[in-house]
Amino acid sequence: MEINKVIGEGVKKLPFKELVKRIGPGLIATGIVIGPGAVTTAAMLGGNYGYDLIWLLIPIIFMGITFMMVTNRLAITTGLPTIHAIHKYYGPIASGIVGTATFIACLFFTMGNISGTGAGMNLIFGINWKIGSAIMVAIVIYCYFSKDVYNKVEKVITFCILGMIVAFYITLFGVGGPDPKGLATGMTSFKIPEGSLGTALAFISTNAAITAGIYNTYLGQEKKWNKEDLFNGVMFTDALVHVISVVLISGAIILVGAVVLHPTGEKIKAPAQLAALLVPMMGRAANYIMGAALLGAGFSSLIGNTQRGIVLLNAGMQKEVKLESKLVRNGCLAVLVFSMIVAYVFNGSPIQLIFIANLATSIATPVGGLFVTLLIWRKDVNEGYKDPTLLRIAMTVSYVFVLIMTFSSLKTLIPKIMNMF
Repeated sequence: MEINKVIGEGVKKLPFKELVKRIGPGLIATGIVIGPGAVTTAAMLGGNYGYDLIWLLIPIIFMGITFMMVTNRLAITTGLPTIHAIHKYYGPIASGIVGTATFIACLFFTMGNISGTGAGMNLIFGINWKIGSAIMVAIVIYCYFSKDVYNKVEKVITFCILGMIVAFYITLFGVGGPDPKGLATGMTSFKIPEGSLGTALAFISTNAAITAGIYNTYLGQEKKWNKEDLFNGVMFTDALVHVISVVLISGAIILVGAVVLHPTGEKIKAPAQLAALLVPMMGRAANYIMGAALLGAGFSSLIGNTQRGIVLLNAGMQKEVKLESKLVRNGCLAVLVFSMIVAYVFNGSPIQLIFIANLATSIATPVGGLFVTLLIWRKDVNEGYKDPTLLRIAMTVSYVFVLIMTFSSLKTLIPKIMNMF
């Protein structure tokens, strides 16, 4: 009698050295996530509410790993990256909506990232932020149009992430570190202070967006992941590295905001403000430390996020998605030029662009998350594999949490957006 073998049984876990060689997409996702918007919203959380919202790191860890593992699993079981799988099972209209929604979110983030790189260049070199950002955009364009794009992007973003982690922890050490009692209370209180829901949504939308998981499936193709990588520890390790690096950076920024900004009662209105407030304690080094952090955040997010937007839009329209294809490269160039024009002409604060970007992401996540949740529950998608019961439950819980946060916050976010115009 023939025994049906479950796919993946018997696959051995890879040793640590091999795992390190096979990961990478999660690091690029981290570089995209931790941009000026993430820096700003994390600083606002700490500055406005002290340690009260530090507990948000817990759902971010849960949701971040869930989104990455579910989308990676679906890419293996369907044989397709996420938006292509949505097209196969739910049709071109569904994939077009998801691709367009995620592209719009990425477009606004690109505008914020241009401002962020300019702010970093201004702090370090003292040059006009527009000139500084133009220099960084030129470097990004060079990376896009050179050979072996994926490896270059992966290495540059890995360097930026390490730089951000070092910069923010030097800053945290320089301000004397967090209050242990306040930190412990904040991690276990699970309270939402009055008026904080919009900022909390912006923070969660930036740090734990389904968009990162969706794009990760296209990066997995560039990395040439295969079925074994779902079971040998590669995909889980990649997701874990992504979430840990996000939490290390965002957590440090919240704590800096809680230690430095919160006691003053001053509200942060620009990413560079944090550096100015550190000058009395760290002297001239404050500008260089925060400048390097902003530059790393802005550049790593700029180089990865612009690609992400074009790849996801093309995927929704069933067009070419290879990073080295002319369509993706030219699309990235067009987005960068358009975003530069808007960022340079826009009369408001860069914070307003970042705020709009966070709203766009909060809408994109429920749209993409709906179809990802539907896919993971399909029997035909998981045929031949062991039922992913825990992943199904985790994905459903995460999606419901996102919906509650999004619709609860839109009542306050939309009027603020309307008042900007």
